[in-house]
Amino acid sequence: MAEGEIFGLVGPNGAGKTTTIECVEGLRRPSSGRVKLLGMDPRAERRVVAERIGVQLQESALPPRLRVEEALALFGSFYQRSVNIDDLLNLMALSEKRDSAFAKLSGGQKQRLFIALALVNGPEMVFFDELTTGLDPQARRSMWDVVRSIRDGGRTVVLTTHYMEEAEQLCDRVMIVDRGRIVALDTPEALISSLNVEKRIVFRLPEGQGVGSLAGLPAVSKIEQGDEHVVIYGYGDHFAGSVVNALEDTGVSFTDLRTEQPNLEDVFLALTGREMRD
Repeated sequence: MAEGEIFGLVGPNGAGKTTTIECVEGLRRPSSGRVKLLGMDPRAERRVVAERIGVQLQESALPPRLRVEEALALFGSFYQRSVNIDDLLNLMALSEKRDSAFAKLSGGQKQRLFIALALVNGPEMVFFDELTTGLDPQARRSMWDVVRSIRDGGRTVVLTTHYMEEAEQLCDRVMIVDRGRIVALDTPEALISSLNVEKRIVFRLPEGQGVGSLAGLPAVSKIEQGDEHVVIYGYGDHFAGSVVNALEDTGVSFTDLRTEQPNLEDVFLALTGREMRD
């Protein structure tokens, strides 16, 4: 993890993401190996490390009647140094909720409060474990902006998520883990390009019409034709153009054509498989 980056940790359910993060934070003893955080052993030097990091756990809760400002003041009292509560409330857009009980907050407001609690000691590193799970798309995008602002403020952010779009949009680097092992580590862009994942073209055909001789195009690797859509897979910079030209040359009538670029989800599935996991 480099200073001033958003580092993502992704993997299937049960891959070991939360266990890894808890070992790094010093909340769990590793079964083997050594862990160093900010140059220290996070368990042997727990008190010192705790002053320099912020943590938002995957499952968090507060007493229902505890008010927002009271929660921040309480958590701030746990540290030798704490930041200004008003600044945190403004940063998290919670100023109008400072006197509200925890039970009265919306899901997004509760998550913003947990972020504020993770920042109350002015940490150098912040750990977010499944930060946006359960949030609606609007609240999730709002959380993304908050995470970026934390990184842009000079902090290092470590983020675990099972949303591949979230990792692709937010993270400077991503580590993919599966069954307790690291299977890939790089920038999202490099991971996508390094695996040479297929590009896709999707379109509709009139009922009963086929795609002609597209399978013979050098850039085309696979064709899937369903009841409503045709999906063509292929590689190369000229893949889309060659397919469209071939469709027009052979007089195939198509509608609703769109291209789909490879993304981090494609990389994730290629490395971890598609089987159902608990």
